[in-house]
Amino acid sequence: MSGTPRRGIHHLGLATHDMEATLQFYEDVLGFPAKVCEIIEPETGGLIRHAFLDAGEGELIAFMECNGVKGVQSDFDPGINRGLGIRGGLIHFAFKARDLEELEKKRAELLDKTVSVSEIVDHRWCKSIYFKDPNGLQLEFCCLAEELGEAHIQARSGEAWKRGARD
Repeated sequence: MSGTPRRGIHHLGLATHDMEATLQFYEDVLGFPAKVCEIIEPETGGLIRHAFLDAGEGELIAFMECNGVKGVQSDFDPGINRGLGIRGGLIHFAFKARDLEELEKKRAELLDKTVSVSEIVDHRWCKSIYFKDPNGLQLEFCCLAEELGEAHIQARSGEAWKRGARD
């Protein structure tokens, strides 16, 4: 499908057990306004609250809160990593920061809103800050530190890369 243009992400769909806390965090702390809030009533019963928030540049993040929906356990872990038994934030979601100045400003804003946030982490080609939402999801704001090019994919041709491949 090389002729199909890349259009970015329409939305990322995630789960919550507490829609009010989730909306408060994403709207009031991160500044992502709600764009759609709807109720879904599955034929099998129960109720789903579904909210889409504006993450910027036309991209949305959506949350579903399932209440009494057949086949959806009420005690699943919406934080994903803990539920899978993975330490840290292996599965995480990163939002764009334009540059280091904007990343520093975002970190200060999060701290002012009493969010526990990491120091700025230098990954050489990008810089990041990490924090969690009320669902335990690992979140990140990230900015590029340099323009990406061929040098950034050289590891792919090395022996270590090949050793790390699964059979």
